[in-house]
Amino acid sequence: MSGVGIQVDKERCVGAGMCALTAPDVFTQDDDGLSEVLPGRAETTGGHPLVAEAMRACPVGALAAD
Repeated sequence: MSGVGIQVDKERCVGAGMCALTAPDVFTQDDDGLSEVLPGRAETTGGHPLVAEAMRACPVGALAAD
């Protein structure tokens, strides 16, 4: 799965917004309140300290990273 980067599982996301609060330079919320990766940030990986924290903060585990 190398090179995939960060992904949001839209089926699992409940729009809690913890990822956008934790790593606002990587995540935002769409018009429906669901999380999404900002344009140009999809290659960010779980090695990014704030992404790793956002993954831990997500209450439903909707984030995945390589």
